[in-house]
Amino acid sequence: MPTRCRGSTISHYHARVRTTCARPVYLSTLPLTVQLNPPLTAAELATLIGGTAHGRTDRPVTGLNEINRVVEGDLVFVDHEKYYDKALNSAATTILINKSVEPPPGKAIIISDDPCRDYNLLMQRFMPRAGWSDKDIRIGEGSEVHPTAVIGPHVRIGSDCIIHPGVVVYEHTTIGDRVIVHANAVIGADPFYYKKRASGYDKMVPGGSVVIEDDVEIGAMSTIDRGVSADTRIGAGTKIDNHVQVGHDTLIGKHCLIASHVGISGAVVIEDNVTLWGQVGVPSKLTIGKGAVVLGQSGLINSLEGGRTYFGSPAGEWKQKMREVALIGKLPELFKKLKD
Repeated sequence: MPTRCRGSTISHYHARVRTTCARPVYLSTLPLTVQLNPPLTAAELATLIGGTAHGRTDRPVTGLNEINRVVEGDLVFVDHEKYYDKALNSAATTILINKSVEPPPGKAIIISDDPCRDYNLLMQRFMPRAGWSDKDIRIGEGSEVHPTAVIGPHVRIGSDCIIHPGVVVYEHTTIGDRVIVHANAVIGADPFYYKKRASGYDKMVPGGSVVIEDDVEIGAMSTIDRGVSADTRIGAGTKIDNHVQVGHDTLIGKHCLIASHVGISGAVVIEDNVTLWGQVGVPSKLTIGKGAVVLGQSGLINSLEGGRTYFGSPAGEWKQKMREVALIGKLPELFKKLKD
């Protein structure tokens, strides 16, 4: 029988993990990011990895973050000239870089011969993988978790949720109230994020999380990857169909509708009230504006303005794309006339 929490403070085992019925955590305390507690200075971090610090080396570093979600106090790494300016001009306090440059005013740089390697070393030190244990799992009142579901450590599940058979919820995931997760969905798997080298691919060490806000429904066999160092977030009231992939660090707004076989890459921003119909493909780092509708099998190549309907591959304004499809259907007749 499913585990159902009814408000009493009890502990018991199911699906090989211990769950504790408790009042849910407030979502406003999130997102979880990789925090240094206590903070260390840039000089101290440089010593840890064998790098050389310059500039404001005494400034405290409070977190580690990947470039897409960096905030003040963070250390960010950059190892490609295409992104030097973006990293140096970001909100980051400290930049881990493989080039000797002038530190931006008020910031520090740490010079490394391999920033990706050293960033991974810092991630492993300050956000080690928690493993599969029953540590610090909290499930809210009235929630039902099937015995075959697997819940990782440091997971929060709010009140009146339903977690169906075969669901896997990885470490540091937070699920709000009245959320339904259907069979065999996977929440919080590692980001598809690698550094290409001559010898193969180095995996980026993940330290991020997934946050699913209130009243979300996630279909069977859907997958939502955790952020690299911040959160992947599904906004309140959003409904996700079966067999949908959501990539790392993607932010999906409130009351969105996402149909089956949609593929969303990493670091995408989908604003409120967006509809993506079946088999839509969204590349990384694009933004889909509020209220946009993307019709089935469309493929995006750039960001889309809100309040419009789109179709095709590459996706464009749907009426224009329909006219193009109609004209393509007339090409055989036009060729025949030219030949004659």
